[in-house]
Amino acid sequence: MKRSGSVLTATLSFFLVLCLLSVRGDYCEVNHCHNGGTCVTGVGDDLFVCICADGFGGDTCNLTETAGPCNPNPCKNDGQCEVVAPTRRGDVFNEYICRCQTGFEGVHCQINVNECATKPCNNGGVCRDLDGDYTCQCSSPYVGKQCQQRCTSLLGMEGGAIMESQISASSVHYSILGLQRWGPDLARLNNQGIVNAWTSASHDRNPWIEINLQKKMRLTGIITQGASRMGTAEYIKAYKVASSLDGNTYATLKVQGQWRDKVFVGNTDNDSTKTNLFDPSIVAQYIRIIPVVCRKACTLRMELVGCELNGCSEPLGMKSRLISDAQISASSSFRTWGIDSFTWHPQFARLDKHGKTNAWSPVHNNRSEWIQVSLNLALGYRGFKKGFYLNLLLFSQVDLEKTKRISGIITQGAKDFGVVQFVSVFKVMYSNDGESWNTVKEENVTNDKLFQGNIDNNSHKKNVFEPPFYARYVRVVPWEWHERITLRMELLGCDD
Repeated sequence: MKRSGSVLTATLSFFLVLCLLSVRGDYCEVNHCHNGGTCVTGVGDDLFVCICADGFGGDTCNLTETAGPCNPNPCKNDGQCEVVAPTRRGDVFNEYICRCQTGFEGVHCQINVNECATKPCNNGGVCRDLDGDYTCQCSSPYVGKQCQQRCTSLLGMEGGAIMESQISASSVHYSILGLQRWGPDLARLNNQGIVNAWTSASHDRNPWIEINLQKKMRLTGIITQGASRMGTAEYIKAYKVASSLDGNTYATLKVQGQWRDKVFVGNTDNDSTKTNLFDPSIVAQYIRIIPVVCRKACTLRMELVGCELNGCSEPLGMKSRLISDAQISASSSFRTWGIDSFTWHPQFARLDKHGKTNAWSPVHNNRSEWIQVSLNLALGYRGFKKGFYLNLLLFSQVDLEKTKRISGIITQGAKDFGVVQFVSVFKVMYSNDGESWNTVKEENVTNDKLFQGNIDNNSHKKNVFEPPFYARYVRVVPWEWHERITLRMELLGCDD
């Protein structure tokens, strides 16, 4: 498409060149004119004259005129206009072309490409075409640009990563003359004991229990469980869920496309679990469970399901045994009382490992020890050359073979015949070649970041790396410990 004014200008310029040449001029041996201008000699007193292409001016056509084929810009949707040098043919007049941004096409970039035509959304995600882009509405528990990542990490009620101070409730039930306290801190999935759950007070007409995640998280579901009190099954049959970013203003989850509150179906007995997914997922710091119908009493054990907002917090394989025993080695292993059967082997450094010796501990409490784990997921593959490694040189080092996105770590201590042992403070280092190392720093400062570790032998302590880093190797450097350096652990991340 060409504008008549520009065509006329180009036509006049072309015929002016012909007229000049027909009088006494000739083309320059060397073209001194820029931007497609035509150089002519033998015209007037000047050595040469430049006949400029449309849109340019000046003695050598080096100036952009305020008017021309690209001013104003005829290209839509931020397309870039480029002036094309006119030909000397009288039947062809090229003025400009539009360089279109990604997602647009057409002579003037006026056509929005339908990115949904290629079906970019995975795992049941619904694609919505945008101007030059697309978005996927993901079905829980999937997240990411293309719904390619599962957001299904257990956030720490059962494991202990969520601390007692983060859990609160509207009321607490006391039984047996006030000797038994059924507090919110007990509302952990699969909690054991005689008093092992939260129960609201009998006079509480609007009960609730709340978890403060201490930062914005993406929540994709909840697992609930009842309990037995004095031989009687108690559980929540139905409940609502509310969320908040600040702990002041709460929004109750609604039925999709409607204004009414969504009521989730809860448990049918005191011991089995019931999982409900949030569709769509929730972004919140505070999550509140509001019982609607209870059996005998509003009694609850629970776990939250979700991930970091970046959707990259999947366990990399220590607990699941994706990393085999043969892939784990260490510089030394401590033997309690020097007995071989009580050796704290490196292959025991798995989160939630059970047994008399159920973690890794080195012979000496110093920074020269190490544990190494190969995360090679292709054992037996003949073309495999190097493998993955995890060293705990009194630190733990993970070689992920190809660069992975590392978003966090969960640590845990252990007991040695009743003696509580754990790492209480540590640093984190990372590398792509196993030789040149970077240490995670405090935000906006050059000081190495000291991560708070465990406070006992069994609870999980989760630390998040903000921002996440990309690495093949990760080291955890113990800085302080209780009794002995003793470690069980899991790394979190993804293949991003």
